[in-house]
Amino acid sequence: MTEPVILDGIRTPFGRRAGILRDWRPDSLLGFVLKAILNRSGMPPNKIDDVIAGCVSQAGEQGANIARLAGMLAGLPVDVPGVSLNRMCGSSQQAIHFAAQSVAAGDNAYVIACGVESMSRVPMFLDVTLGKHGFRDFADLNPDLLKAHALVHQGESAELIAEKWNIARTELDEYAKESHRRALAASSNGSQRETVAIEGIDAEGIPTTLTRDEGIRSVIDDTKIAAMTPVFRSEGEGVITAAHASQIADGAAAILIADRETATADGLKPRAKFLSRVAIGSDPILQLTGVIPATQKALKRAGLSLTDIDWIEINEAFASVVLAWMREQPANLNRVNPWGGAIAHGHPLGATGAGLMAKMLTGLESTDGEFGLQVMCIGHGMATATVIQRL
Repeated sequence: MTEPVILDGIRTPFGRRAGILRDWRPDSLLGFVLKAILNRSGMPPNKIDDVIAGCVSQAGEQGANIARLAGMLAGLPVDVPGVSLNRMCGSSQQAIHFAAQSVAAGDNAYVIACGVESMSRVPMFLDVTLGKHGFRDFADLNPDLLKAHALVHQGESAELIAEKWNIARTELDEYAKESHRRALAASSNGSQRETVAIEGIDAEGIPTTLTRDEGIRSVIDDTKIAAMTPVFRSEGEGVITAAHASQIADGAAAILIADRETATADGLKPRAKFLSRVAIGSDPILQLTGVIPATQKALKRAGLSLTDIDWIEINEAFASVVLAWMREQPANLNRVNPWGGAIAHGHPLGATGAGLMAKMLTGLESTDGEFGLQVMCIGHGMATATVIQRL
């Protein structure tokens, strides 16, 4: 088999809901990053064999196969196909896996794996509710499914995780604040070379350039965070507040994957290779704990231990997810989300997987690290994990 490698990875800065990127249609936003990665890598558009895009709420402006539409908007030749997929929060990480697998199988030489979500323009769960119901009561899911599995809202799963691993409110608060601190430091010192500036409109309607993630807090108010009330349970019964959750966001990201031999012959320099790719199912009630067995499975396949990993990206769906993962893993905490995570920079569902990969690749290079692990929890009890080695 041929060997898939990563040539480049970019992302837009993630915008807050109804923020600077609110006027960008998601298909245009994805087209923007497709153009950007081709321009930055020097890859001729006619060499791309396929575009694989992750997108969660595939309805409205995100419907009708957004991968294909964005490719046409980006000016790719019409003979370059596109396909869209939904593995919920792990969608564009799964797109990376599928792209690498297609290269490894010898089907393609150059593939763009990407993802997008405009949560300002296409509300979360629009593909499920179609405006009829609120998703918290699961009114649009199959009743037979609900008889078989007592599904709960992800926020309730985050509460159950905090209970099981005995995670205190103060620990959750401190983790959330640290995510913002790390993200602010990285965005202020020029480390995040994976981000590409994008034009948008500020709150006053003035054109502005977004150069860093919009949700990062420059000032952290300890008193305000401590006073926030639980979102999913009543006061005194719950610990998960809005401060502990990933921010609703808009954004897009792309990873350029190639056959190593072909890329080298074309004068391109691979930046990383894959050591393992994993997707697993897990308990649909706790639903966010699959990151623990996914990590173990990915490391085993890669022939590594967690102590070998120089950079770890674990998606901050909720602070309790990362803290529970930390309880189970002998990780160096300085290597876990070193530039902060989704609590600070936001979680544009379909874009986050590719965004975290681009961030991790840049982080490994900036710290002269060798091995990276990316792992993401997924709704209904799943997880994706990827181990890469910098070249």
